[in-house]
Amino acid sequence: MYEFVRASRAIVNGPLFRSSRLKWERSQFLSPQNLGAHFGVYRDFAEAWRALPQSPGFNTDALVHEYVDVRTKRVFEYDYAIMHWLEGAFRMGATHVLDIGGSVGVHYYAYRRYLTMPAGLTWEIVEVPEIAAIGRQLARTNSAKALHFTTDLQAALSSSAEVWLSCGAIQYFEDAYPATLLALSAKRPAHILLNKLPLHNGEAFVTTQNLGFGSFSPVHIFDRCRFVRAIEAQGYKLEDCWDVHERSMYIPGHPTRSFATFSGLYFVDTGKVGVPAQAPTTSPASR
Repeated sequence: MYEFVRASRAIVNGPLFRSSRLKWERSQFLSPQNLGAHFGVYRDFAEAWRALPQSPGFNTDALVHEYVDVRTKRVFEYDYAIMHWLEGAFRMGATHVLDIGGSVGVHYYAYRRYLTMPAGLTWEIVEVPEIAAIGRQLARTNSAKALHFTTDLQAALSSSAEVWLSCGAIQYFEDAYPATLLALSAKRPAHILLNKLPLHNGEAFVTTQNLGFGSFSPVHIFDRCRFVRAIEAQGYKLEDCWDVHERSMYIPGHPTRSFATFSGLYFVDTGKVGVPAQAPTTSPASR
């Protein structure tokens, strides 16, 4: 089905229709109904912001309701690989998770229904101020004493977290490449779990996304090979990877920069931990 859709888009994005089609696609991208849509190819965040209407980005409480009402209460197919490796990290003694872009604590709330969380767990979340404030209130309401929130990513890097977790978030941080953060961190994590990543087999670039409720944001699209190799160069091993079929990338007018699935990655610092048991759901074809 994706191949049929891609072929159809190639026709309408051809030279005959390209100019008028892109004007229409941009108007659709900016409309409130086009939640999740992407548009444009840019060199960096600064150029992308100039192409967008003024908006608060993620720093608005209007974006929180789905997370509070839905994502704190259930897991999705793309969560299971993360849960598997996170449980393994807990078995190996991890008690501190740094969750970059973890919203109001959605992963903690959803995963604790299925995983045995270690005693004395610290689950630290880096978020924008509006989301962090709601997360703190929700944690008080639910007596979730393990949850802690900060808006300062650089300060969070000085923590003693054994696990770095980021699910569909780091691409929205201008300077949050994991390899860069590792070079700045005071203590290297033993485990790095990344999910819902826009990785493609080509040069890195920036696009934009309609977040809904009148909010927009630039988004990094990462060069798969460079992204992985940069983390491996810091002394980590890519232990597992998987496709996230629930996410895809379509950029009007740029068929070679569109792709069918996002990705998940699990890295281990083999100098700190042994190689865990392989996840049974990972197929060799996904590597």
